Amino acid sequence: MSILPIYDGRPLRHIRRPYASWALIGLNVLVYLVVEGGDVGTVNEARVLSFGLIPAVFNGYLALPPPFAVVPGWATILTYSFLHGDFWHLLGNMVFLWVFADNVEDAFGHLRFVVFYALCAVGAGYAFVLSDPTSQSPVIGASGAIAGVVAAYLILHPRQKVWVLALGRIPLRLGAIWVLGFWVLFQFYSILVAQPGDPVAWWAHVGGLLTGAVLVLVMRRRGVPLFGREPALAAPPPLADIDDGESRR
Repeated sequence: MSILPIYDGRPLRHIRRPYASWALIGLNVLVYLVVEGGDVGTVNEARVLSFGLIPAVFNGYLALPPPFAVVPGWATILTYSFLHGDFWHLLGNMVFLWVFADNVEDAFGHLRFVVFYALCAVGAGYAFVLSDPTSQSPVIGASGAIAGVVAAYLILHPRQKVWVLALGRIPLRLGAIWVLGFWVLFQFYSILVAQPGDPVAWWAHVGGLLTGAVLVLVMRRRGVPLFGREPALAAPPPLADIDDGESRR
């Protein structure tokens, strides 16, 4: 997909700063630099085996050699989402998180947004595991969790205009329903045409999308509208009820 979102310009209504979103971006970058060594080229295979999600290991069909069994197999349903294959993998995911996460965090609150993000990562991971329970191929990356953020943003603000770079160089301002709607449809289409050995975990993306779409319905702040509906303004009091000190004598 050759459309990269760069800015949406939507103001925050309930929080002053998206501290949780910034913290998640910082954590992803920190893991890349410290745990993965910040290699711009090839992925650190040892770290992928140790912290990536391998369905056969997660389901107990396969055990990792002791040097790689750094965390319990069940924990990799979350740890996988903080690893990235290379710098460009990390950058692409963090751009999406930077553009869309702040307004989703605004609708949830800081703590609930962190829980939401983690649950989207878990939902994406489970979808990948269920797609091939005995697979020995690991999955890494925040794409599944970010897919959940995208789904929540699309349900909350489908009418919002988003600046994107088309073909990597042409700036356009398009409605979120078109930008993100196309991205969502592309994930489902990719599952249908994916070939064995495809390096992209499309099922993880779809799992994150479905998880985010469900959770936004129940986890957002009370009173936050869906589908771009702005809350109705309170009607002013009748003129006869206003006492400004001059109207009665």
